Amino acid sequence: MYHFFIHQDQIGEDSIRITGPDVNHMKNVLRMGAGEEVLISNGVDKDYLCEIVSVTSTEVIARILSVDEAGKELPAKIYLFQGLPKSDKMEFIIQKAVELGVYQIVPVETRRTVVKLDKKKEESKLRRWSAVSESAAKQSGRLIVPEVAGVMTFEKALALSKEFDMTVIPFEHAKGMEETRQILSAIKPGMNAGIFIGPEGGFEDSEIELAKSFGARPITLGKRILRTETAGLSVLSVLSFLLEP
Repeated sequence: MYHFFIHQDQIGEDSIRITGPDVNHMKNVLRMGAGEEVLISNGVDKDYLCEIVSVTSTEVIARILSVDEAGKELPAKIYLFQGLPKSDKMEFIIQKAVELGVYQIVPVETRRTVVKLDKKKEESKLRRWSAVSESAAKQSGRLIVPEVAGVMTFEKALALSKEFDMTVIPFEHAKGMEETRQILSAIKPGMNAGIFIGPEGGFEDSEIELAKSFGARPITLGKRILRTETAGLSVLSVLSFLLEP
């Protein structure tokens, strides 16, 4: 079943009005018509199972059949602070992080970051990354489309994370899997938690010390060294397992 996101003001008492780019996609790409069922999310807390009533060039009207408020989101808000990787790895990271339940993704410039984005390139990348997030949210049945924030410096990202209940930073020289288990198990429903992942080449020791001064907890992900596109997803997978009711 196809899945779309709308704003709260598009929801009526018994119907939903879809406008914008989704109309062209539904009408001319998917060839959808009256009688077909679609899943529509308000981007906050509800899924609506709907039946299409009419399709025009400017709007789609869908009748609400049922409302699902069961909740498909993780009970904690997980923020992924991702060191900017090379090539198109960021798109892969965003796609999979959204599937695993991330709440927000923050691209971060670190000392070993190779990719440098000027303002124009950053705006272009953010549009593309946001589209990837929305597509992944639709595919995975999310109630929200996780935001991809603007690129931050490492220091600014740490300052943001200081207000969280828990922040972790996987580091290849960290030791003690049992301590890592305890740290991740301490992230409970209702908390805000941050995960810092370095780019290719990881973090410098001085960055780890700086992160610790902001309250971040170094953790190990095992004896194997994971790629930047694998490390964050590994932590998210563990947290998803621990937090899913």
